[in-house]
Amino acid sequence: MVGSYMQGFGIGAGLIIAIGAQNAFVLSQGIKKQYQWLIPFICSLCDCILIILGAVGIGTLIAKDPSLSRWAGWGGAIFLFVYGARSFLSALRGDSIKNNTTQVTLTLKSVILTTLALTLLNPHVYLDTIVLLGSISSQFNGVKRAVFTLGACSASITWFFLLSFAGTRLRPLFQNSSIWKALDIFIGVTMWAIAFSIWPKG
Repeated sequence: MVGSYMQGFGIGAGLIIAIGAQNAFVLSQGIKKQYQWLIPFICSLCDCILIILGAVGIGTLIAKDPSLSRWAGWGGAIFLFVYGARSFLSALRGDSIKNNTTQVTLTLKSVILTTLALTLLNPHVYLDTIVLLGSISSQFNGVKRAVFTLGACSASITWFFLLSFAGTRLRPLFQNSSIWKALDIFIGVTMWAIAFSIWPKG
């Protein structure tokens, strides 16, 4: 049982930890100390739901319908391009450091919608959680599959809350406007790179 859990945790962590649009948002909001518990909760909850759906066999159905992936790719790419453009503009204007020092807080609605968009409009999340983790979990039977799924979910929960907490610890460093601009540029580049990578080909 422990082996199944650790396999799930290790594979889940390997898929989630790679820096992407979602992780960049969690880190930046953690630095600002804005909804630093709610955002990782939404991210990990969505991941856990998708991982469980994959474990019960939904992944094979989604893999057979390429139109779902195309629509998610178009929507996600457009959203990420706009978000990346906002990050570049923020770096140019120095908006992030201003918001950080004046404690400008996003509304609860905008935070929830942005977190859900960054999580669910990226087709890679479905490939990683539902299809890939789902197919790996099919190698386990009964209780072992449930334990493997629990391990993968635990990796997601651990990562997002650690990332948000790391952001709060880095807050003193980001009192420097140059570092904030560098982070905004990094986020912008990350968003655009992912936007281009997920845009449906053909």
